[in-house]
Amino acid sequence: MGIYSYIKELWKQPKKNMPELWKERLIKWRKEPVTVRIDRPTRLDRARALGYKAKQGYIMVRQRVNRGGRTREKIRHARRPKTRRHRKIVAKSYQQIAEERANRKYVNCEVLNSYWVAQDGKHYWYEVILLDKAHPSIMKDKATRWVAEPQHRGRVFRGLTSAGKKSRGLRHKGKGAEKVRPSLRANKRRAH
Repeated sequence: MGIYSYIKELWKQPKKNMPELWKERLIKWRKEPVTVRIDRPTRLDRARALGYKAKQGYIMVRQRVNRGGRTREKIRHARRPKTRRHRKIVAKSYQQIAEERANRKYVNCEVLNSYWVAQDGKHYWYEVILLDKAHPSIMKDKATRWVAEPQHRGRVFRGLTSAGKKSRGLRHKGKGAEKVRPSLRANKRRAH
């Protein structure tokens, strides 16, 4: 087995496999700001699988997101409307929200991908891989120069990252997924 296989095995149950390190990290991360730029990924195997390379132009950010506080579905009872006001349910995942917040902090970059690193009772932590679209090393590489094209501007805010596509239901095709393309909203519009 290679080194990435060992890292992958450790991260299957991180709390059980590395309890002291896990506890130490969470104590440290709780004291840090919400968005923190880091030198290297915490989960090297996951970052590499999602397109990270250890070269200039790639930026790693650890983003903290608060858990909870999302509105639940409206309970349909014959009650006074004053006591039953509800906002719209958030259709985004915590991961997508983390990506958006990281991109708002680093405006000149585009989100490539992200992955989960930790959670406790109050927070989730995600590491976001960002590409600096003006950096020469990104522009020279054929695999990454697409990020500077105008149609990819603000891709995270339009649900074009992996986490965004998942919450839009685009991981499924065919039977049962008739209404998800081009989007749920467009499909609803077409029906009327």
